[in-house]
Amino acid sequence: MKMNPLGRTGIKVSELCLGTMTFSTQTPESDAHIQIDTALDHGVNFIDTAEMYPTNPLRAETTGNTERVIGNWFEKTGRRKDVVLATKHSGEGYMGVRNGAPITAKSIPKVIEGNLRRLKTDYIDLYQFHWPNRGSYMFRQNWTYDPSTQNRQETLDNMSECLESLQSLVDQGKIRAFGLSNESAWGTAQWLRISEDRGLPRVATVQNEYSLLCRLYDTDMAELSHNEDVGLLAFSPLAAGYLTGKYQGGKLPAASRKTFQAAMGGRETARVRPAVAAYHAIAQRHGVDPVHLALAFCTSRPFMASVIFGATTQAQLELLLAGIGLVLSDEILAEIDVAHRAHPMPY
Repeated sequence: MKMNPLGRTGIKVSELCLGTMTFSTQTPESDAHIQIDTALDHGVNFIDTAEMYPTNPLRAETTGNTERVIGNWFEKTGRRKDVVLATKHSGEGYMGVRNGAPITAKSIPKVIEGNLRRLKTDYIDLYQFHWPNRGSYMFRQNWTYDPSTQNRQETLDNMSECLESLQSLVDQGKIRAFGLSNESAWGTAQWLRISEDRGLPRVATVQNEYSLLCRLYDTDMAELSHNEDVGLLAFSPLAAGYLTGKYQGGKLPAASRKTFQAAMGGRETARVRPAVAAYHAIAQRHGVDPVHLALAFCTSRPFMASVIFGATTQAQLELLLAGIGLVLSDEILAEIDVAHRAHPMPY
């Protein structure tokens, strides 16, 4: 398994990361523990979670259960040091956690105590803010995004205060590195500027959606990643399952995400299946599994720190891991470029 730097932290992570948002709902705890074992056996050393998980469905009463599942695995196996562990602090707007309160300097130490307790560990390797207080254009909000209501000074003051709070936690040994999620180029640049001006924790990574079907990261954020050593942690590299082909032809597999979310977070459009068909045709022409094509495309990107994959079942996990090390030829990459131009941003 190829290892990549986590920003400028000195931490190395596998180019594939085990995502866990189905743990304790679609994926029972016993199965989740087998998944962790299997992933580590294949060279994955990176696990990503969040305090608001599990999802599908997302409910206030299950908040934190995924962290508990992982914590129970640490307790059972004693393998905490074998894992680079990432989790997140939920923020403004999601009423299932702290009634939708924003991320603040005061909330951070309280929230991380809950993360640590559930995860049964005394430190977190990468602590991420799940989304910006000021809002985000992720999750199809880019179509109507309007930042004109933002208050620049309030945003910058909050960033500065939050970084001070994070520094205290670094000093206490409770976190090793800091990351963002669902962030923009401007937002990431401000976090970087303040941290460097004041000697506070520096952004190591940004966790945004990225796949053959969602390539918002390819321009401004890609430039920022290159120049500032801030890697992308790509979530939904299989486009919430669309790129597997399981929804082609109107199919609806039992217990799949689409049975819980018919609109698939705005991904269900008239253009998505023709786009999937174009990438499947490339895979078929070259004798490559479409799942492996999708993941290998993501790992090939120069700004990628790690690609977060999730599997509801062990069989799905084993299929995903079977593609480790695949390098796409220049011919395949050229065909992907043609397909991307024909099917840009299908949702």
